[in-house]
Amino acid sequence: MKRAGGMMATGARDAFLQWMETERRASPLTLTAYRGDLDRFIAFVTGHIGAEPDMGTLAGLSLADLRAWLAHEHAAALSGRRATTQDRAARTRARRVSALRSFFRYLARYHGVDNPAPALLATPRTRRPLPRPLARTQALDVPEGVSDLAHTPMAQIRDGALFMLLYGCGLRISEALGLDIRDLDQARALGDATKGDGVLRVRGKGDRERMVPVLPRVMEALEHWRGVHPLPHADAPLFVGVRGGRLQAGIAQRAMRTWRHMAGLPDHATPHALRHSFATHLMEGGADLRVIQDLLGHASLSTTQRYTLADEARLLDVWTRAHPHATDTPPDTAR
Repeated sequence: MKRAGGMMATGARDAFLQWMETERRASPLTLTAYRGDLDRFIAFVTGHIGAEPDMGTLAGLSLADLRAWLAHEHAAALSGRRATTQDRAARTRARRVSALRSFFRYLARYHGVDNPAPALLATPRTRRPLPRPLARTQALDVPEGVSDLAHTPMAQIRDGALFMLLYGCGLRISEALGLDIRDLDQARALGDATKGDGVLRVRGKGDRERMVPVLPRVMEALEHWRGVHPLPHADAPLFVGVRGGRLQAGIAQRAMRTWRHMAGLPDHATPHALRHSFATHLMEGGADLRVIQDLLGHASLSTTQRYTLADEARLLDVWTRAHPHATDTPPDTAR
């Protein structure tokens, strides 16, 4: 166990986030959310003690101190009149509790800060939103639709391959953009050359690795992209931006947002919706839930079962709108 010495809270925060990114492979969204939560937490403690907290101060914080910060954040949200529902507020509190627990676990492991208070914080129960997939025709139109909006022929081929991969393999956008050219080479080597398919090795959340089949049509799009790739060596990112660096998720998200508006699709038509569409359309086609769990890289089957609930909700909505009894008006019994 390594002691932190005179490290201050902001330095520990930066070290923690760096550890989350490199060791735990946390997503950019998680890192941004945790940074914001920890910034507010450190500012709250600083305001109460009159100086930035050091490791000794963090070790001495009580459960009441942590609860006071959470209450302060809740009151600030109400006074700022931010539109929020009870469930959204619960999710925000749950994320903040998670950020604190992860931060203090890191401090205990690497800097000798042993504080049991964060582990005693109660986590509110929340309802996880159901997946909102695209229709089959919409999902199939995404690669061509988004690529048509690209400004250069190279970007058109790149975007078409990227969005074909997202829907064809159910990857998270961070997983797809984290691939290197060597991963494509390995996928081809693991596949069946006579069929033109592949098997992609993907590293997802929690550094969990999974093997994902790549259909011939998806492999064809990826190989087409590699043929015009500006840096076609094994160590290069598979998807690169205009300057040769790894393509940023925000660029891909913006491209789909632009196409979404032009195509008249709802706001939930995002790159992640293609992952939901992949799972939902497999389930509708009769795929086993355990297989879908493996393909998505879910640690728990309960996470994958949300697609079953979403399908039930969709069927109920169709029934409500289509069944004759759904529009029947009860007879007036007062006559």
